[in-house]
Amino acid sequence: MARNHTDIIEALNGALAWELRAIAMYAHYSAYVSGIHRLQLSTHFSQEVTESTTHAATVRAAIVKLDGIATTDRADTEIIHTMDYTVMLKEAYNTEMTASETYGRILPMIESLGDKELYDSLETIYFDEMRSVEELRMMLK
Repeated sequence: MARNHTDIIEALNGALAWELRAIAMYAHYSAYVSGIHRLQLSTHFSQEVTESTTHAATVRAAIVKLDGIATTDRADTEIIHTMDYTVMLKEAYNTEMTASETYGRILPMIESLGDKELYDSLETIYFDEMRSVEELRMMLK
């Protein structure tokens, strides 16, 4: 791992910022979802907060491993305030799609390092994001 990891650290910080945004968004939606779907969706959004927190910790650890400085700022993409659960689910879908695309771009960069442990950790997040995309797609049908 002798080469400069600036590009990888920058990409990982982008993923971390997106996870920090997801934490804020899902916590917000968990509090604001109402009506007949509240019991299921509040729990779902709370579980997504936990998942995003775990992902953020993994990405942060990867940045530290590569001698980088982890961001503490969330991505600046606006979090839509709404009480409409359909809008919430669409925003969640877009968030998960962006996250999966982000990790999809990072994985080849990590693979080039030859660090199998780091690759496996981030690939697990990538698959989590892909499962979330599919779950949300089914919820929106």
